[in-house]
Amino acid sequence: MPRPRKRRRVCALPVNSRFGPLNADGKEIGRVIMSVDEYETIRLIDLERFKQEECAARMNIARTTVQGIYDEARKKLAEALVNGKVLVIEGGDYRLCSGVGEGCGGRGCRRKGNRFFESKNKDE
Repeated sequence: MPRPRKRRRVCALPVNSRFGPLNADGKEIGRVIMSVDEYETIRLIDLERFKQEECAARMNIARTTVQGIYDEARKKLAEALVNGKVLVIEGGDYRLCSGVGEGCGGRGCRRKGNRFFESKNKDE
C-alpha cells in the first residue's frame, strides 16, 4: 500500500486564478491547469527568491519534491505563454497556513500583513 501523499503548505490562494492572451477574441485555444502547490513554488522561488531548500521547509515537503513540482510548474507556464493557452490555477493537494507558527508569518508569507488578503478572507 503506497504512503499517503503529504499535503503541501501554501500561504494564500492566488488573487487571480485565470490568465490568458488578450487577443483571443473569445476563442479559447486551450487550457493549462496549474495546481495551487505548483503556483506556490513559482511564487516562493521566482518571486520571493527562496532557494529550493527554503521553499521545501516553508511548504513542509522534501527538496526533491519541490524540484519536481517547480519543474512541472515552469513547463506549464512555458506551454501557456508559447502556445497562447489560458492558464488556470486550481486544485492540488495543499493546506493553507495559519499565518502564525509552523514557519509561517515570516519572510514570503502572504497571510501576515496583507490587508487585501485579510479583508477578503475575514470569514476563515
